[in-house]
Amino acid sequence: MKNRPLYLKELQKYRDKSVIKVVTGIRRCGKSSLLQLFVEHLKEQKVPEGRILQINFESLQYDGMTYRELYNQVMEKAKAGTGKFYLFLDEIQRVEHWEKAINSFQVELDADIYITGSNAYLLSSDLATYLAGRYVEIRMLPLSFREFLDFHTFPELVSAETKFEHYLRFGGFPGLAEFDFNEKQIHEVLEGIYASAVLKDIYQRLEIRNSDLLDKVCRFFADNIGNTSSANRVAGVLEAEGNLPKAKKGISAGLVSGYVDALVNAFIFYRAGRYDIKGKELLKTLSKWYIVDMGFRNLLLGYRNADRGHILENLVYLELLRRGYTVSIGKIGSLEVDFIATNQTEKHYIQVTETMLGDETRARELEPLRKISDNYPKTVLTMDRSFLTNEDGIEIVNLIDWLLG
Repeated sequence: MKNRPLYLKELQKYRDKSVIKVVTGIRRCGKSSLLQLFVEHLKEQKVPEGRILQINFESLQYDGMTYRELYNQVMEKAKAGTGKFYLFLDEIQRVEHWEKAINSFQVELDADIYITGSNAYLLSSDLATYLAGRYVEIRMLPLSFREFLDFHTFPELVSAETKFEHYLRFGGFPGLAEFDFNEKQIHEVLEGIYASAVLKDIYQRLEIRNSDLLDKVCRFFADNIGNTSSANRVAGVLEAEGNLPKAKKGISAGLVSGYVDALVNAFIFYRAGRYDIKGKELLKTLSKWYIVDMGFRNLLLGYRNADRGHILENLVYLELLRRGYTVSIGKIGSLEVDFIATNQTEKHYIQVTETMLGDETRARELEPLRKISDNYPKTVLTMDRSFLTNEDGIEIVNLIDWLLG
């Protein structure tokens, strides 16, 4: 089993702390494998197997299990021995009122609890209140480019640029590594994740009757990654195409908004809000949207290289999330900075462009960063390789080197 050190270190950091460890992320991004990696780590640390319980609720063995049955099964196992008990519950959202059982385990057991879920509803406002202060969320994504190179095998002397093109084409779902870049097989696997595992959950949760509309909304956002969009705009476009169900004025936009929220909650898309750098405030309008994986986008739209700038922007957005940043879009006057990445101690301004070689392009990419008066780091990420790595204090970095850095 391939290691995912970025996430495994997070679990190790919180081991034996009183908080519940909640691993969230899109289906098939590796959450179950991560839990198994951590179980193996515990065994290497001499934790007795009898003090470890794993339950995967995607197994038919646990189909229909109630929270009371879960409580009884765990308590029976935990009380059969002594010492700290380690509990791993995979896709726990399938158990209605699971939080009641978890709350009891925290009260009654000396237990270290790890759970996963494939939908952000897992930690909806009600549940977050119920478990307030007693959980930490670890958000998992498909493979980064560095992880992609660890998972896949390439012939000798294949360049980093060629490997990167494979990453853009096939994406980073871990399970694809066994298909050795067989395009037909990978397409079928991605289709299964999208149709059966992901959208099925949304259909069931929202009791959607018009599945075509949800699919059209998904394809619209996939086609517009890196562009500002709103539910009103999407509704208007689809209505003009004759794709929305006939309804009273205003209902269509609300319907689309609900579908967009569902796609975000299923971790298929991520929303990046806009921040006024001069005014120092978040703007409420015209967010941008990014897809969780390029393989998904290629599945929905077909592989195409025409929108390469936004594709690279999407990859950088996801990588910033992996590195623990909160990411927003920067507005400086009438200009835009692709990303403002912040955490507890840092702020970083980032522009993304395929090339800086043309004078006009170079000036366009550097101008927004030059207008920012503070002294936080400013970087342009580009596919170019050049001897010039700094201009007016703005760092110019090759994108592939940055992803592997």
